[in-house]
Order: sequence, then structure tokens, then C-alpha cells
Amino acid sequence: MQADTIIQRILSAPVYDVAIDTPVDTMPHLSKRLGCDVSVKREDLQPIFSFKLRGAYTKMSCLSAARKARGVVTASAGNHAQGVALSANRLQITATIFMPVTTPDIKVRAVRRLGGRYVRVILKGDRFDDACRSAVEMAEREGRAFIHPYDDADIIAGQGTIGMEIIQHQGRGLDAVFVPVGGGGLIAGVATYIKYVQPGIRVIGVEADDSACLLAALKAGRRIRLAKTGIFADGVSVAQVGKLPFALAREYVDEVITATTDEICAAIKTLFDDTRSISEPAGALALAGLINYAQRPRVKGKSLLAIVSGANVNFDRLRFVTERYAVGEGSEVLLGVTVPERPGSLLELCECLHGYDITELNHRYTSVVSTHVFIGLRVGQGKHGRDELIAQLRRQGYAVQDLTGNTLAKLHVCHMIGGRRTDASEEIYRFELPERPGILVEFLSLMRKRWNLSLFQYRQHGGCYANVLVGLQSIQADAAASQRELEAFVAELNYPCVCETDNPVYRMFLGD
Repeated sequence: MQADTIIQRILSAPVYDVAIDTPVDTMPHLSKRLGCDVSVKREDLQPIFSFKLRGAYTKMSCLSAARKARGVVTASAGNHAQGVALSANRLQITATIFMPVTTPDIKVRAVRRLGGRYVRVILKGDRFDDACRSAVEMAEREGRAFIHPYDDADIIAGQGTIGMEIIQHQGRGLDAVFVPVGGGGLIAGVATYIKYVQPGIRVIGVEADDSACLLAALKAGRRIRLAKTGIFADGVSVAQVGKLPFALAREYVDEVITATTDEICAAIKTLFDDTRSISEPAGALALAGLINYAQRPRVKGKSLLAIVSGANVNFDRLRFVTERYAVGEGSEVLLGVTVPERPGSLLELCECLHGYDITELNHRYTSVVSTHVFIGLRVGQGKHGRDELIAQLRRQGYAVQDLTGNTLAKLHVCHMIGGRRTDASEEIYRFELPERPGILVEFLSLMRKRWNLSLFQYRQHGGCYANVLVGLQSIQADAAASQRELEAFVAELNYPCVCETDNPVYRMFLGD
């Protein structure tokens, strides 16, 4: 397809019936750090918190009256589904949307809310490909239009209006635009418009390094299907770039680079630091690529812009971004489960938990008779779901202890399972230390020579206080005198602390 045709469709796309001309925000802290003029195009501020609304509405608006009357079908695990749902509602077109069974409830609910009575959601298969296959079959069987997420000229034109806005807002002096890449619809539209109007601006695609289908296609000179794709940046987890997007990308995209999961996490935090907004992983992907690019020679002083493509992030995903240590309020249960020590016992436990999302599982040999498993599971919010789960396990004959409200379990033990004390004189204390430079040296210097540190864990949380778990053993022979001296010593330290020696979590996983 000729660029002139795409440009004409971009200029006539009716996106502003439902979408907004999103702002370009400066990134002062990142700009100073990189020595560049960095800004972001805030597509996360759209009504569905994603750019996908632009393409979906453009495509559905262009359907003939007869095709609109028959209704549409699509498949999506998130943002495209929401764009189709809102468009269906506004245009009064019936839409059937296939979503994988594994789609988080928050996204399913959003689609139903946005679509109202015009949308029917069908959960099908474990993966997007399964849902998409069913959607295409229905569209062909019933003669309904299939709204493709990215491989369609009108979809590309709708997304291309972002490029038009970038030129209008910041075209002069802009050196490079960074665009996240999944199936390629967004970068195809943006690159075609920018290169048509301002060919001197570099257009750089950014892919997750475990889902880099466009980069692989460009290297091979043809579209190829990746054997597998990553799941962290799920919004760009696409195995094969679209046919039309690939053709346009080969012509108008200057370069494609990749970003790792860790770099995407860093970009999410960087975006929050400068804008106080939290993007989804795919939403911060372009910014991660920009940060990488800015490390190159001769980039200092350049004007760089990244498209923040969406903010539909599952709240529990933030645990991964912040090192996965927090337990969601009321939505996750931590349990200590005793299982028989024999082959297959762990499998049997997991089979009993069918239907529950296991978020964490720690297992280590305890004895020849039985062993303890530390397990985290996501359940419905509230105490009822937790009690039901525990009752279910107990009916299956398991000894279960609820650790959800146990601070020691949440802060330390889940990261330490495996080691056990060898001396019965060990006493365990949990301290809160103010987070400031030198505090660890100060604290450890108070551990006088007569105390043996049998266990020590320090965890910094980015707040006002850090948590320290300490095992103390006296080298004195007199146990009673040692205990009195220890209690006096702890009192002298004058830090908030709790003695955890009798905590059942300690006894189960770390004690004797």
C-alpha cells in the first residue's frame, strides 16, 4: 500500500469522536540524567488508558452500513478489546470479543463495562492464538467483520494520528521518536506519517527482547514466527509482525532496538519519578529503549520522545517491578502446608489447588516423614475466600497454617526457607532501623563480641524504615545468665524490635 493512501486515511481518521489529543510531557529528571531533552507522548491518558482506541474506532467507523448491521468480531487479551468495546458502544454496533481464559478479571470487567449491552465477551483457550482462532472462525461463519488488532490499513491509520500529533506538538527540533512494537500497527502508522512530513526525524522501534518479532523479520528479510514470546510485557507479546506493518516498517523505520525485562521495570520507575504515573510494561517499553539509546556516543543534547502506549497494568504486576516482595491486601494468602515426604507429594498438593493462581512456592527437605511447603496463592478478596481455601486443604488431609498476617513470614521467611538452627540457644529478633546512610555499620558495631550472629537478614524497602532479622547466640556457658544479658542488651539498643523466637513461622521453617 502506498504511503499517500495511509496519509490520507490518517488525515481523515475520526479518532477525536472518542479519543483525545494527548499531551507531550517533559521528563526533567531523566533529561538531566541523560543530558538530552526527553519527553513522552501520554497515550496512557486516553479514555481506555491506551492508544488502541484510535485504530479500533477508525476501522469500525469505516465499515459499510450493512457490515455494521451484521456486527463485528475480534480477539484480544486487553487493550484492543477495550478499544473495540468502547467503539461498539459509541457506534451502536454489536461486537463479540474473544479473550483467553487466562485474561485477568480486571480487563474482562473493563471490556464489559465499556461495551455495555452491545458487547458479548467469550473466554476461550489459554492463549491469545486460541481466542483469535475462534474469533476468525465465527467471523467467517457468520459473515461478520473481523477487527484485526494491528494488520489492517484503517487500524494503522488510526494509530498514525499519534504521529500527526507529535509533529504538531513538537516536530521542530525533534531528533528521534521511540515507538513500542508488538504486531507493528502503531509503528507503521507513526513512522509513515513522520517520515512523510519530517523525514529527518529518526523513528526507532523498541521491542521486548523476548518478543522481538519485527527485529527478527528485518534481519531475515521476511516475516517469521517466533517459537515463543515473553509474558512480562504482555501488550507486545506477539509471535509474528503483521504483513502490512512489516512492509511499512521496512520502508520507514530507521532502526529497531530491544529492552530487557529489568530495563522495562527501570523505565516504569523512571516514568513514575518524573510524571507520577504508572504505566504497564508495554507502555514503558519505548522509554526503556530511549534510555538505552541515550547511552550511545554523540546523543547528548538531542531531543528524544517516547510514546507511553498504555497504563492497563495489573496491580499485582507491580510486585515484580518492586522485587515481588509485597503481599496484596486481601487478595493473596500465604500458607505453611505440611506434606508427606515421598515422591509426587508436591504434585498432589498443586493438583488440590487447581483453579487457584499460585504466586509463590518454596519447598525444602525437612525430614524422612514430612516436609513443609511455603506457598502463596491468589484468592478472592476478603477473609471468606481464605477460610474456604484452608478448609478445602484440611479436608484433603493437609496440616495448614495461615501465615498471611504474619509479618515475619511476609518480610523475611518467604525469602529464607531452607536453613535451620543448629544450637538451641539461638534467639530471634526482628528490628526496625531508620533508613539512612551508615545505619548497618552503626547497628552491627553494637553487636558486641560476646554475641554470635547466627542469622542476619537486612531488607531495604525504599521507605522510612528497614527490617532486620537477627539470630543471636551467647558464647557464655551459663544459659540463664546469658538470657538475662541478652534481654538487657536488646533493650539498650533502643530500636523498635519484636522477639520472634516463639513465632510458629520461625519454628516451622528456620528453627529446630
